[in-house]
Amino acid sequence: MGNEKNHTGECFLRHGQIRGVGRTGRNGLLPLHIVPATGRPGPSTAFSLWKPDALKVTEGAAHIGTYNKTPISFRKWCKTCGGHLFTDHPTMGLVDIYAAMLPHLKFEPGVHVNYQETVLRIHDGKPKFKDMPKEMGGSGINLAE
Repeated sequence: MGNEKNHTGECFLRHGQIRGVGRTGRNGLLPLHIVPATGRPGPSTAFSLWKPDALKVTEGAAHIGTYNKTPISFRKWCKTCGGHLFTDHPTMGLVDIYAAMLPHLKFEPGVHVNYQETVLRIHDGKPKFKDMPKEMGGSGINLAE
């Protein structure tokens, strides 16, 4: 779990500013090649999941665009600079404020999700879920490191 306080983040040009208030629900890692359109570099990305009421758009709400390919994820970005801000997961009742957006968040990954898709095996002793934990709508199946 993340520490309790306000965590702020912003897009590249500071048009869209957000704040996560309180504690994160779950932090973890996701292989990126399964979501290549995110534009985030690297073989995996860090997620920090929050209750929707913990996310506050503090500036530039008019500059935030939305894209959803499925009803599971609504990606939010700054329409001015293209910077990623967060993803709303309404079916899970959670919001992913990208960990990289919150520079003062003490990020401690607790799980790996969609690990069957990974191209980079990470030996860290954390649970590796084939897809997602049951409480997040997945099978709950763990894979070996």
